[in-house]
Amino acid sequence: MRNLSALTAVLLLAASGPAAAAEGEAIFNDVCSACHQPGGVGQPGLAPPLVDAPLWSALGAKAPDYVVGVVLAGLTGTIEAAGQSYIGLVMPTHDFMSDDDIAAVTNYVLQDLNQVGTPIDAAAVAAARIAVPTHKQLRDMRKVGG
Repeated sequence: MRNLSALTAVLLLAASGPAAAAEGEAIFNDVCSACHQPGGVGQPGLAPPLVDAPLWSALGAKAPDYVVGVVLAGLTGTIEAAGQSYIGLVMPTHDFMSDDDIAAVTNYVLQDLNQVGTPIDAAAVAAARIAVPTHKQLRDMRKVGG
């Protein structure tokens, strides 16, 4: 019976993979693409590209923490992305999103757009809400990683 439960769990996860990816993309298109553009290519002078393999690779295991932190806290200040400076960046907080939605959009950005990162779930997002990073901490994380 134990093997059957494990097999059932694997089948459910496999079946939800494409659905979860589609959900992440739909949320991205509804919430994020107005600034970051469809496909996460960014908008020079306004919003950095989210398709940035060197950044995500440099952030490594911290990539999901960074994305979730930015969604929960927003981000202001100056950052460098894909060779361009974003000065006076003002990304508002999106903490109104559910933990499931934040997990889905984080997984979409990291895994579908950039093929990096370990999938995160709603429980990880809920844990991140307890200690949301400051904008300075997020910028510093990005500098160390990128």
